[in-house]
Amino acid sequence: MRYEGNIYRPPSEARSLLVQATIGCAHNKCTFCSMFRDKKFRVRPLEEVLEDLDTARKTYRFVDKIFLCDGDALCLQTTTLLTILNHIARLFPECERVSVYGSPQDVLRKTPEELKQLRNAGMEMIYIGAESGNPEVLKRICKGATREEIIMAVQKIEEAGIMASVTFISGLGGQELWREHAKDTGSMISEMEPSYVGLLTLMTEATAPLTQDIREGRFQILTGEEVLAETLLMLENILVTKECVFRSNHASNYLSLKGTLPQDRQQMMDRLRTAMHNTGMLKDERFRML
Repeated sequence: MRYEGNIYRPPSEARSLLVQATIGCAHNKCTFCSMFRDKKFRVRPLEEVLEDLDTARKTYRFVDKIFLCDGDALCLQTTTLLTILNHIARLFPECERVSVYGSPQDVLRKTPEELKQLRNAGMEMIYIGAESGNPEVLKRICKGATREEIIMAVQKIEEAGIMASVTFISGLGGQELWREHAKDTGSMISEMEPSYVGLLTLMTEATAPLTQDIREGRFQILTGEEVLAETLLMLENILVTKECVFRSNHASNYLSLKGTLPQDRQQMMDRLRTAMHNTGMLKDERFRML
């Protein structure tokens, strides 16, 4: 297997075979993110990707999940993705799921028929970084997609029979916009109705542009207690009609939450209220990490 630079994958892909189909991120402008700052985006030659899959087959006896890296491999042409997926199906008949990062723009460029082709070829899940449901927050972080575009992209994924796993970031509105961030994120989840929601808590590395704003006082981060209040307000505004798996148990989170909406919504809200009165339940800063 050949890897270039640091490799990132969603937490739920910890035991997956990781294969770089692209290098870096085609957008790479989000102010909070430093994951791909050291890479210039490019598409790997298809033959290299297929060779890596061949190598993996010779190396591993059992592969049940495969994740195609890097930041938004869904940007590849559908014909290229189908070639990769068909190769996986031939080499790894035991593989139950192939997943990929995709930007809202990547999804919206695909036709419904193309997405269904990808689903039929084995693509089970697309991870989308929505980050926030608030238009002003999206603008400030240079997301490159509007609230409406993100909602349309997730709905399009789900309608094609692919599961959408959507990530949001607590604290991304800072002290100034935390209420708007919470309410609009809750209403966005209600409108898009994804299969999965993952909620992280804002942490930035030195090379992320937002870090400089924090150091110079232009962005005020939330305390742990304020993050709980924001999360509670967000949950109060989530009204989904179909089941949505909700996870806020990343290493960055102050308090672990997990459940399925809508049935576990009240239980998670009660846990937040308890922690707001018993701050000893919050994770110490020493143990938070990306």
